[in-house]
Amino acid sequence: MPVDVFTAWVFPSLLLSLRIAPVFAFAPPFTLVPAPAPFRLLFGVGVAATLAWSHPAAAALADPGLATVVAVAVRELLLGSIFVLAFQLAFGALAMAGRTIDIQAGFGLAVLIDPTTRTQTPLIGTLFSYAAGVIFFALGGHIDLLRIFTASLEAIPLGAGQMPGSLARLTGFISVVFLTSFGVAGGVILSLFLADLAVAGLSRTTPQMNVLVLGFQVKTILLLMVLPMTFGFAGALLARVTSLTLEALPGLL
Repeated sequence: MPVDVFTAWVFPSLLLSLRIAPVFAFAPPFTLVPAPAPFRLLFGVGVAATLAWSHPAAAALADPGLATVVAVAVRELLLGSIFVLAFQLAFGALAMAGRTIDIQAGFGLAVLIDPTTRTQTPLIGTLFSYAAGVIFFALGGHIDLLRIFTASLEAIPLGAGQMPGSLARLTGFISVVFLTSFGVAGGVILSLFLADLAVAGLSRTTPQMNVLVLGFQVKTILLLMVLPMTFGFAGALLARVTSLTLEALPGLL
C-alpha cells in the first residue's frame, strides 16, 4: 500500500473510528442486536472509513506527529464516549423505570439473562428496552445517527476544535429523558400503587388474611392486564425517548 494512501485515508479512518465504533460496540440499541461485538466494532470502523473517504478535508491530519496523533486519539475517544453515554442514559432510564415496576410488583428477585450482553437484566426493563430499540430502527434512527456522524465530522474535523461537553445540556438531557421514561411506566406504577392500597385496606378489615400471598397474586394479574395496554399507549413516549437522544447529541458534542 502506498504511504500517501495510508496517511491520507487509512490512518485517519482508524482515528475517526474511535469516535464512531464505540457506539456500535457498546451502546444500545445496537448491543440488543444478536450480533458479535467484534462484528459491530468492525462495522463502526467501516463507517468511519467511508466518512473519511467521502470527507477527505475534514479527516485530514495537518501534523502526523506522535504527540498530535495521541491528542487526536484521546479527543476522538472522548467524542465516542459522549455518543455512548447519551444512548446508555436513555436506555438506562427505561431499564430503571422497568426495574421500579419489578420491585413494586414483587418481581425484585426475577432477572433475565440477556444472551447478547451476557448480563442480568430486569424483567420489565428488558421489555421496555427492546420496545424502544424496535421503535428506534423502525423510525430510521440508525439513518439519523449516520447523518449526525457526518455532521459531527463536518463541524468538528479530525484534530480540530476544543474539548467537547456541556454540563448544563447534559443535566437537562438526563432530567428530560428520565421524566419521559417514567412517564412510560407511570400507568403501571399507579395501578400497582392502587392495588397496594386496596390490599392494605383489606388487611385492616380481615387481619387473618395472608396479605403477602394475596398481594402477589393480585399485582401479578393486574400487571398482566395493564402492561399490554401500556405498550399500546406509550409507543409515542418510547419514540420520544429515542428522538430526544438523537436531538441532544449535537448539543452534547
